[in-house]
Amino acid sequence: MSENNKIGTYKFVAEPFHVDFTGRLTMGVLGNHLLNCAGFHATERGFGIATLNEDNYTWVLSRLAVELDEMPYQYEDFSIRTWVENVYRLFTDRNFAIIDKDGKKIGYARSVWAMISLNTRKPADLLALHGGSIVDYVCDEPCPIEKPSRIKVASAEPASSLNAKYSDIDINGHVNSIRYIEHILDLFPIELYKESRIRRFEMAYVAESYYGDELTFYKDYAGDGAYDIEVKKNATQERVLGGFVSFPPVVPAHSSQHGLPLDQQIAAGRDVVREAVRYYLKPSSSDILIA
Repeated sequence: MSENNKIGTYKFVAEPFHVDFTGRLTMGVLGNHLLNCAGFHATERGFGIATLNEDNYTWVLSRLAVELDEMPYQYEDFSIRTWVENVYRLFTDRNFAIIDKDGKKIGYARSVWAMISLNTRKPADLLALHGGSIVDYVCDEPCPIEKPSRIKVASAEPASSLNAKYSDIDINGHVNSIRYIEHILDLFPIELYKESRIRRFEMAYVAESYYGDELTFYKDYAGDGAYDIEVKKNATQERVLGGFVSFPPVVPAHSSQHGLPLDQQIAAGRDVVREAVRYYLKPSSSDILIA
């Protein structure tokens, strides 16, 4: 099997409802796209969730690291490539490349997955899946970012807490991976996102959490715009996940590709509204042709 046949490529558009106030795709949406691509790729090769469910198994994400130079802008086309890097007995490594509309690689991601039994919630033997045929799709494609690191937060003071609700729970019956991303990024004030852009995001899952669980978020400043994150649940403070996010400052730069910078777009919009109000309060006496 050729290396190209082992890699899946999937196309997307940065829809207006998938971007934040800067016009860039959100990390949560990108995370969803990565997970969807993993599902597409696995399904096309005979080891997708539907096939696993027939034998009471499913895939769960164990670790994720995303590193970005840029994020797709509103209405821009982009694509994601994914491939299997390694297969072990209980885990498999899957990597991704994020590619912009011009074919430039603007980011990479690394992930670790486990196949678990739906009955016991314990990892199952991947090498026993379809006679171990998943190893046929291992691909020697480079992914030049570091693997997820081990994170431990020292702070005993919670940064935030919440109870897992309906919108947090996915088809596996636990809090969805992407919801953790969104909750973690909500720990930071909007001013930070005006001045900085996410460079790297990591998550490492330790335990599942379920509807009604109280999730407590802790964070430590690690220096250079980086933060270590930890999530614990309920009164026992059982560790759910460790995370990491870095926010290097954004260097302001005018780009004709995307029109005016955000602050100038806002100012221009206010001018348009102001002039429209002025016109309707004092309409011109001349005839106006509306086509």
